[in-house]
Amino acid sequence: MDWDHPTDPKPGSWQLDHLRQYVETDGAEGHEWRGTRTLLLTTVGRVSGNPVRTPLIYGEADGRYLLVASKGGAPEHPLWYRNLSAHPEVRIQVGPEVMQGTARTATAEEQRAYWPVMVREWPAYDEYQAQTDRAIPIVVIEPVRAA
Repeated sequence: MDWDHPTDPKPGSWQLDHLRQYVETDGAEGHEWRGTRTLLLTTVGRVSGNPVRTPLIYGEADGRYLLVASKGGAPEHPLWYRNLSAHPEVRIQVGPEVMQGTARTATAEEQRAYWPVMVREWPAYDEYQAQTDRAIPIVVIEPVRAA
């Protein structure tokens, strides 16, 4: 897998501008975003098999990174979530640190514990959940840091 050459968001999107700023400054700009923190998630495309990179809000708990697959309350899961559901090996960049990890959907117990953590990071998650009939999953990433 060529993790170093992922597909990025479409040109002209705020996500691409955010991602480029993050990468060019090793997270010095972009990690802090609108009062919260973001990381760069690289998943393996479930159809293409190619790496795909997305900037996302994250939280932390128990030495793990947490993501919310909200897609703004849309009726379907975001593509990045569908990708990691098919291929759980991921790469994340948190500020200047880049690491591999394994992603999974939070258990029901973890979902209850981690939802308030993520709502503190981004209060609109409660609104997004109210907008959709699907249960918005939380993703847990177990990082593998280099020694």
